[in-house]
Amino acid sequence: MIEIKDLHSGYGAVEVLHGIDLDVQEGRIVTVIGANGAGKTTLLMTISGRVRARSGVVRFDGEDITREPTFELVKRGLAHVAEGRHIFPRMSVLENLKMGAFAADPSWFQGDLDMVLALFPALTPRLKQFGGTLSGGEQQMLALARALMARPRVLLLDEPSLGLAPILARQVFEMIGTINREKKTTILLIEQNAYQALKLADVGYVMVNGRITKKGPGAELLRDTEVRAAYLDGGVSARARSFL
Repeated sequence: MIEIKDLHSGYGAVEVLHGIDLDVQEGRIVTVIGANGAGKTTLLMTISGRVRARSGVVRFDGEDITREPTFELVKRGLAHVAEGRHIFPRMSVLENLKMGAFAADPSWFQGDLDMVLALFPALTPRLKQFGGTLSGGEQQMLALARALMARPRVLLLDEPSLGLAPILARQVFEMIGTINREKKTTILLIEQNAYQALKLADVGYVMVNGRITKKGPGAELLRDTEVRAAYLDGGVSARARSFL
């Protein structure tokens, strides 16, 4: 569904991505793990058009979208939930959800609203509440729900568990799995919690300094000695251990 070939991208004079090759097959959960500064967020931002590629190509359903504007990508079925949630804090939960549906057929709104509230029932009693007054976990739910209101075929998720307590992070990962299974939504996931990301993913990639260094099934990478040494065994935080 997404095909990336020899992608180079960056900011100003600084190149961050150095020839990325990556594929996301329809219906799969694909994750990219790596240290802070590896280029993971830049990858998602380049796919979604928020950062312009310097060279290389991004294809969606076989069509070149490398230089297509972000709002057109939303219409095609690509939704990006950025790191930090970026909800509208002075809008109500309902207004945030309406913003997510801006490119969708208005006749779909009520049915789609019912769908996301069934997925995220904690939002139902908060529909009139300002987004900025929600807890961190509720804001992440709102960010995911807002993206789903666009009826995406592909979700780009950047650090969905960032800043959440372990129990809330676990719930977010469970919701991601549910969205993939029940809504048949393809997911490209960027996540610092390498253990949980690889446990959830069909396919995983390891990114180091703007380059892909490993690829394989998520379960296989969990057993890889180099991956374990770099991202699991020696540096598993208390937060990550809560999932074990």
